[in-house]
Amino acid sequence: MLSGASPLLLLLRCWLAATFLWAPIRGCPEPCACVDKYAQQFADCAYKNLEAVPSGLPSNVTTLSLSANKIAELRRGSFVEVTQVTSLWLAHNRIGAIEEGTLAILVQLKNLDVSHNQIADFPWGDLRNLSALQLLKMNNNRMSHLPGEAFRTLRDLRSLRINNNRFSEVAEGTFEALTSLSHLQIYNNPFNCSCQLMWLKNWTENTLISIPDRNAITCAAPEPWKGLPLAKVPYLHCAPPSVRLSYHPNLDRTRLSYGLALALHCHALGLPQPEVTWRIQAAGETLEIKAPAAEGEGNALPSDGWSRGDRERFQAFANGTLLIPHLSKKEEGTYTCLAANEMGSNQSSVHVAVADAPAKDSAGSLGDRKAQPGDRKPEALKVPLAEQCRMEAAVSECDPGDQGCNPPSALKLTGRPGDPVTVPQPDLPHRVVGFF
Repeated sequence: MLSGASPLLLLLRCWLAATFLWAPIRGCPEPCACVDKYAQQFADCAYKNLEAVPSGLPSNVTTLSLSANKIAELRRGSFVEVTQVTSLWLAHNRIGAIEEGTLAILVQLKNLDVSHNQIADFPWGDLRNLSALQLLKMNNNRMSHLPGEAFRTLRDLRSLRINNNRFSEVAEGTFEALTSLSHLQIYNNPFNCSCQLMWLKNWTENTLISIPDRNAITCAAPEPWKGLPLAKVPYLHCAPPSVRLSYHPNLDRTRLSYGLALALHCHALGLPQPEVTWRIQAAGETLEIKAPAAEGEGNALPSDGWSRGDRERFQAFANGTLLIPHLSKKEEGTYTCLAANEMGSNQSSVHVAVADAPAKDSAGSLGDRKAQPGDRKPEALKVPLAEQCRMEAAVSECDPGDQGCNPPSALKLTGRPGDPVTVPQPDLPHRVVGFF
């Protein structure tokens, strides 16, 4: 009797196993296949030509595969029915946009794959809620911005793949919170191998984390290192700007007279070489002048709201000099040199006070006044030479921009450090080409 019942009992056991270990889940939307397998609830919606996340998914689904479909965007309510999901596979779709908050509700998520899509702007803030993540695949997308605190809460993350994107920089400390990380893919990104990326060079060379394809972690900029692996880039000892102002004539010992020429020089040091901008607060207005990148490019003065006369009040040069050819009360104010590079910024200011202008005579304005018998000749402007400095000046009877104007050649003045150089101040308008 017992032996006859054994086959029936075995059949019953097999049926129970099939029922509980691989049982269809009720309410599975077409064309997905939903099954219970090994106490896990699977919803397989891959390769179904879906253009959106299907509705009606069972609430107890723990693994949801939507790979290889035609989904173009993910909205905030896309996964509201499956908040117990621990694995979400979305690779090889056409996803270009993910609305902020879409992923934040999936607090039990351990595996997230959004690779091989068209994502440019990822909702990085959603990752703060996904502290259980262990695998994050974001490779082969179009992302270009990676916030420094993007992975701050992902202490359980073991594998991160952000390769084949458009990241040009990675902020220092980006991976610091990933204490469980053992695998990192960052190759095939157009990195700008500047000072701000030197930390990554040092970190990748010393970390114990597995970083495959290191020779594919290459530079897209600057030009001399284009295509060069980051590991072969020479280490840069970078520094934020330091700023020191000097001026001629010396503002501490010289009274600035009406009509005098004043040169302010901004000594800005740092690595990379800082960019210099002058901020002028005078006559109730504020003007910013960016020093040209190279000599001969002219002043970077704004065109709107400034007349030709205003634009000739100041001349900025690539070496950090700001020239005020003719001082007047209109130029009285505060002059600030702003220096900035990718490591930081610095500034220094000086206040310029101008003596009152001579009173106009009956013959007309000061500019129309003719020389009178007994008048003293214009005094020479004595410019003390700093170490290795020189001034190049060009004196012209007309505006070089006027048609038919043939100004004389530039007058180059050089000397030993400490020697005074006398530059006659003519009655005619003049231009200073540069001050070094």
